[in-house]
Amino acid sequence: MKYMLMRKADADTENGVMPTDDLLQAMADYNERMTQAGVFTGGDGLWPTREGCRIQFRNGEPTVINGPFEQTSELLAGYSVLEVDSFEDAIAWAKQWPKEDADGNVTLELRRYFTLEDFAPSPALEKHRSQEQLPREMNVHVAFGGNCREAMEFYAEVTAGTLEAVITYGETPAAEDVPKEMHDRVIHSSLNIRGRRLMGADMSGDGYQAPQGTQIHLEYDDTEQAERVFQALSEGGAEIMPFEQTFWAHRFGMAKDRFGVQWMISSGLEQCQ
Repeated sequence: MKYMLMRKADADTENGVMPTDDLLQAMADYNERMTQAGVFTGGDGLWPTREGCRIQFRNGEPTVINGPFEQTSELLAGYSVLEVDSFEDAIAWAKQWPKEDADGNVTLELRRYFTLEDFAPSPALEKHRSQEQLPREMNVHVAFGGNCREAMEFYAEVTAGTLEAVITYGETPAAEDVPKEMHDRVIHSSLNIRGRRLMGADMSGDGYQAPQGTQIHLEYDDTEQAERVFQALSEGGAEIMPFEQTFWAHRFGMAKDRFGVQWMISSGLEQCQ
């Protein structure tokens, strides 16, 4: 079930009062907990209504009405989108809203998204239903020849992702079936990057083959940040394609890192039609 958790506006948000560092930290921690739990799919704060407008239709004709708007308590200051198993789970997460926000005096509204099961059968509905064939997640798994832990810790530092699991062969029942020199090698690791996972493991003996023909792609809004990541991944490895403007992206580059994994880094990527 998907819910929108809406943070209602108040006098401060409508006056453009920016959040304090303590609130920014508290919200980051809150979003991180939800991301790691796999329930946070996105969210943003909103500028005051004086920076926005309403588009009102009458008989199909639009009229633009500029803000600000009255009835502050009915306006929105921000939202989060949660995907949970039940209404009760959504409420439980809403109750954890940081107390640093407005000294604990905020109003939240929780609304469930419609699903296709809420509609009567029709050809139009089937067109929407075909999209449900998409998998819930698509993750990437990379094999390493013994340096998986070092690589995953490096990727966590570069991407600011959360290294949520690093498990060795010796920590599992598989320890009995592998040589002792493999006991400190990694059988499973998982780096959580905004709910997507880069997973990795060390292969034994001839089981390891260097990755070929595959790249991990990272897209950034901030071009300078994208370039920093590109440079960090290139260091000690090789620059396959320089980070520069192309006809399909504001900036794009390809690199092989020092662990033999290939990356594509972009900013302002145009969607291919």
